[in-house]
Amino acid sequence: MSPSFYNRSWLVLALPLIPYPEALELQHRILGKRIDGTLDSDVVLILEHPPVFTLGRRGGLENLRVSQGFLTEQGVAVVQTERGGNITYHGPGQLVIYPIVDLRRHRLSIADYVSGLEEIMIRLSARWEVSARRRPENRGVWVEERKLGSVGIAVRKNVAFHGLAFNAALDLTPFSWIQPCGLSGIQMTSLARETGTLVSMDRIRKNAAQCLEAVFGVSLHVCKPDRFFEPYPHETSSPFLKTRLDPEKALERAE
Repeated sequence: MSPSFYNRSWLVLALPLIPYPEALELQHRILGKRIDGTLDSDVVLILEHPPVFTLGRRGGLENLRVSQGFLTEQGVAVVQTERGGNITYHGPGQLVIYPIVDLRRHRLSIADYVSGLEEIMIRLSARWEVSARRRPENRGVWVEERKLGSVGIAVRKNVAFHGLAFNAALDLTPFSWIQPCGLSGIQMTSLARETGTLVSMDRIRKNAAQCLEAVFGVSLHVCKPDRFFEPYPHETSSPFLKTRLDPEKALERAE
């Protein structure tokens, strides 16, 4: 991709396992700062979620194959979101990347931006010797007929948020409890399943950051999440701020 970037430095927050509502609130806070101009840099969140089903703008509850009682027993939440798409699952071992990016200032169309997110996952897969590709009829990335990664974004006042979910080493069982993305007969897969090896999430995070830099032609600079919480004293006790990864180590360049 060769967009004309007005600022080639993006901030990156390397976070650990974050409950979906907290990550969504953080996205909204950063989004607001990008829209009102109090934050001049685009920001990328790199993280994982505890087990959760999220519903997109096209809905998705009709594609839930189990009862709410069953999900409660399993400790899996269901959250409505404003991203595009239908129902999907997030869980530990799935890499989630949420770039909060001003598309207009980068001269990126929505279609080109989504293709860029897919390209990150294609290049990431290639680093593990897995050949992933796009399918013209459905967004995301696929290994033959098996879906390896998903894309779902929202755009507000030309600023994109939400992003991609890449199945690295997660338990795929909860995908059987839904009709993923509202598509019948879809088979989900993971990098661990395709390679038949243990997949290091530390390595996945490092590789993904490198692929993002290459695809969008930017340089990522680590920013601690406290920066976005300091104006809100009641949130300085947020559990994830106490347990987050060391951001310098989390995105230390892979050899």
